[in-house]
Amino acid sequence: MSDSKDTYADNDLREVKQLGMWASIASLSYIFWIVGGMELVERIAYYGVKASAGLYAKAPTSEGGLGISLSDYGVIIAIWAFMQTFIPVFTGGISDRVGYKETIFASTVIKIAGYLVMAFFPSFYGFLIGAILLAGGTGIFKPGIQGTLVLSTGRQNTSMAWGIFYQVVNIGGFLGPLVAVHMRQLSWDNVFYACAAIISLNFLFLLAYKEPGKEERMERNRKIKSGEIHQEALWKDAWHELKKPVVIYYMLVFAGFWFLFNSLFDVLPIHIAEWVDTSVIVTSLFGPEGTSNGILQFWLGLDNTGTKVMPEGMLNLNAGMIMTTCFLVAALTAKYRITTAMLGGCLLSIIAFVVIGATNAAWMIVLAIAMFSFGEMMISPKKNEFMGNIAPEGKKAMYLGFVMLPQGIGWTLEGYFGPKLYEMYASKEVFSLELLAERGMSASDISAIPQGEAFTTLVAYTGEPAKELTTLLYNTHNIGMAWYIIAAIGTISAVGIYLYGKWLLKLQQR
Repeated sequence: MSDSKDTYADNDLREVKQLGMWASIASLSYIFWIVGGMELVERIAYYGVKASAGLYAKAPTSEGGLGISLSDYGVIIAIWAFMQTFIPVFTGGISDRVGYKETIFASTVIKIAGYLVMAFFPSFYGFLIGAILLAGGTGIFKPGIQGTLVLSTGRQNTSMAWGIFYQVVNIGGFLGPLVAVHMRQLSWDNVFYACAAIISLNFLFLLAYKEPGKEERMERNRKIKSGEIHQEALWKDAWHELKKPVVIYYMLVFAGFWFLFNSLFDVLPIHIAEWVDTSVIVTSLFGPEGTSNGILQFWLGLDNTGTKVMPEGMLNLNAGMIMTTCFLVAALTAKYRITTAMLGGCLLSIIAFVVIGATNAAWMIVLAIAMFSFGEMMISPKKNEFMGNIAPEGKKAMYLGFVMLPQGIGWTLEGYFGPKLYEMYASKEVFSLELLAERGMSASDISAIPQGEAFTTLVAYTGEPAKELTTLLYNTHNIGMAWYIIAAIGTISAVGIYLYGKWLLKLQQR
């Protein structure tokens, strides 16, 4: 048993008693709020593109979209996911050594380039290269921001700090899609120009940024240069930490949750656009005429006629709930063991996906998104708190880079297979092409239909109302199967989280 103890000698697995809610908030330093501001700006820009990426990909070229298949979209998302989540494994260590301010600056320049490439080159490869630049920039950005957060907080207020930070992230996640909703109704390239302009604001925040622990980092670098301290090659150092079972098991058990999590953002907007009649929600709130109030149209993510909720607006309930209630959930879950809170969040998210698969009723989709949001609030801030707590001194940013590994595994797999699952079981485009063949359209005419225009062609060819055809296609296909498969993957992860929590408890009791 002594070997096991040695393995964890550098990792503090103990959980420290947290301050009360108001005491925790009052104890946070100004640098915490500076990095919160930078994260806010970065997330507004990031989610401006991310929330509508699937809709942009499947939109026909005649409407300014990419006009590509969901399978091709899946290739882009998988590469984006792989780059964004595996880069921090190594850039986290670079941030610890080079400096957080320097890496945050570099990441901002790279991300601006990514948005501009997307705007200038509206094609599969243009969007792919833009996504790779965004992924690289985000991968460099995160460790410096999160490392600053860890060094500017103490173990007694860490739970509240991560909760508030995650709340700030979701204010950005809430505002970004709203920007996209209204910019893309003008033209798609406006979305990318707006996001490039927004993230440029981080240069102003950097003027007020002061890196915590900089003196210690500089002194350590001086000792390394003089030979007083031996420093391993960065990849060897990262590999040494990655081999620890506490990190390996963490990656494996949480990968399934991140498959589940990212499906909501990569696939659900497409599902809502194709199968959910969101005008029901507007009618319930404002009557059959909708609303012409521009302020309400913006904040609720409505279309320009004020008669339906856009897919990004529906999904924005997630960010809206988190930005208004995350600190309350953080206060509640601070009373429980970290792994217990994360297990509860995973189970709630699984139920939400079952609901999405079972019905296309607009208000039930709202309920499912709300359930998922509570589950996310229970699990997502905790992952950073957990890894920040067990990280050895001098390796905080490296360990916070490791947080991205299970997300990388889960998101990369989901990025590739999620859209494929949807295309297989739920694609309106595919079903429309099949129905056109059944109704007598020739194979040559069907093959000539531009990508993304199959349903509008079906409506024109049959002369039947779009709403009735949507109902027909929904009722004659097992559309929920895609969501049930995703929920099953999440269930496997939940079992893993439960066993991981039991194992950690035994380690702490030794």
